[in-house]
Amino acid sequence: MREAMYYRPHEQGLRCSLCPKECIIREGATGFCRVRKNIGNTLYTANYGECSSYALDPIEKKPLYHFYPGSTILSLGTWGCNFSCSFCQNWEIAQEDPKTMKLSPDQAVELARQEKKNRNIGLAYTYSEPSVWYEYVLDTAKAVKQAGMKNVLITNGFINREPLEEILPYIDAMNIDIKAFNKEYYQKVCAGELEDVKETVALASSACHVEITTLLVPGLNDKKDEIEQLTTWLGKINADIPLHFSRYFPNYKMDLPSTPESTMIMAQEIARKQLHYVYLGNLGEKGINTYCPQCDKLVIDRKKWQSEMENRNICPQCKNPIHIIGEVSI
Repeated sequence: MREAMYYRPHEQGLRCSLCPKECIIREGATGFCRVRKNIGNTLYTANYGECSSYALDPIEKKPLYHFYPGSTILSLGTWGCNFSCSFCQNWEIAQEDPKTMKLSPDQAVELARQEKKNRNIGLAYTYSEPSVWYEYVLDTAKAVKQAGMKNVLITNGFINREPLEEILPYIDAMNIDIKAFNKEYYQKVCAGELEDVKETVALASSACHVEITTLLVPGLNDKKDEIEQLTTWLGKINADIPLHFSRYFPNYKMDLPSTPESTMIMAQEIARKQLHYVYLGNLGEKGINTYCPQCDKLVIDRKKWQSEMENRNICPQCKNPIHIIGEVSI
C-alpha cells in the first residue's frame, strides 16, 4: 500500500477529495471505489503498482482517431472504479477482485521502451478507471515524460479539479466518456454526476488532446433532443473535438436489446451539424473513416490503416487543415 493523496480529516474518519463523491471513510473501511482505505487515520491506496491487465493496442482502439493515428500504445489497467455502470464492459476488473501483477513505474516505462519497435508511442491508462489509480498513474506519467514518450488517459472524467490540474501537465491525450447528457442517467445507471464530467472535459480540452465517447443505450440516452444538446455543448467548446458514438450490447447487469444501427446513423447525422469529426464504434467498419469537414473528401481510410493510410493532415482536395495530433504513420 501507498499513502494516498487528496484527503483530509473528518469527525467520522477521513474525507477523500480525489473525486466528487468526497467519501467519508471510517477506520478500517474503504471508499466507494474500493481502493482507498482508512488505516490508523491515514488514507492508503491499495492498488498502487497493481496491474490487472496490459496489452499493446492500436491507438484507434482507445478510441483515439486523431492522436498519432497508425501507432500503438502499451495499455495498463488495475482494479476499482468510482462509478458502477450497469453496462460495464470491464466489470471483472472494475467491480470485482482480479488477479494482479506488481509493476513499478520504472518497469512500466521499460515495457513501453521495449515496444517502440512496434510503433509504440507510450502508455495508456485504461481498462478500469485510471483516476482511482491516481498515485501510480501520476508517478508513472512523470517517468514516461522523462523517457520522451506519451501518456494517454481513458477515463470517465469523474475527478476533482485540483488532482486533475496536477496530473494534466503530464497527459498528452484523453478519451473521456460522456455516459449521457442527462443527470438522471448518470445518477441511476452510473452513480455519478454529469456536471462534474462536463467540467473535466472543458478543463482537459484546454490542456491536451481530447476525444469523447458516448455509448448509446436504447431508450435511456439515445433521444434526438439529448444528442443535439450534447453535440451543441461540445461544439461550443471546440468543434474539432472528435466524438465517438459506441453501440451498446448487453453486458454485466444490463440486458436491454442492442442499439439499432439506425439510431447510430441518426446520432452521427445530428452530431455532424455541430462537430467536424464524428465516428461510430462497434459497427464493424462503418463510421470509422475521417472525412474533410469542408468538402467531405476521404482523408483517412481506417479500413486499410495498416497498409494504405493517407499520410497527411491536410485535405488533398480543398487543402483544409485536418485536426490531427502527431504524424500519421504506419
